[in-house]
Amino acid sequence: MAIQYFTASSVDGFIADPDHSLSWLLSREIDADGPMSYASFIQSVGALVMGATTYRWILEHDVGDDREQSWPYEVPCWVFTHRDLPLVAGDIRFAQGPVTLMHQEIVAAAAERNVWVVGGGDLAGQFADAGLLDEVWVQYAPVTLGSGAPLLPRRLELRLEEVARNGDFACARYSVAR
Repeated sequence: MAIQYFTASSVDGFIADPDHSLSWLLSREIDADGPMSYASFIQSVGALVMGATTYRWILEHDVGDDREQSWPYEVPCWVFTHRDLPLVAGDIRFAQGPVTLMHQEIVAAAAERNVWVVGGGDLAGQFADAGLLDEVWVQYAPVTLGSGAPLLPRRLELRLEEVARNGDFACARYSVAR
């Protein structure tokens, strides 16, 4: 079981542009079954954690206006937020406070499978600060954004474990150096 931050980034280190748009990412070629792909990654995931901004993005882009449409994930999901957010059908649990307070519950729900920190960089950083983040997987898109939401807004020492090319993306898997 590992806690993994799996995300895409511009080559200058941003996971979203200043308007929280991912249009720069969705226009790039990637092989859904290629090396270090989402399809192979998600198979090992037993629970998700995300922040409010990521949750709202998923509601707007994957669920849309049909609140009865099913949540795109089948595993339990914790949304760390200080806001009231709409609830859609699915195993979604809202959480507040330090990630350490929910860690045991999240790991238990993952049932020996991995925990995916979906987004964003600050939430992944909170897991890292608590010594709970094990891996960082980044799919680097061939674009620069200049500003936006940073990949990880703090210092974190990593060890390169694997690299691959998948379509237009340079993919890297790092372990967190302890």
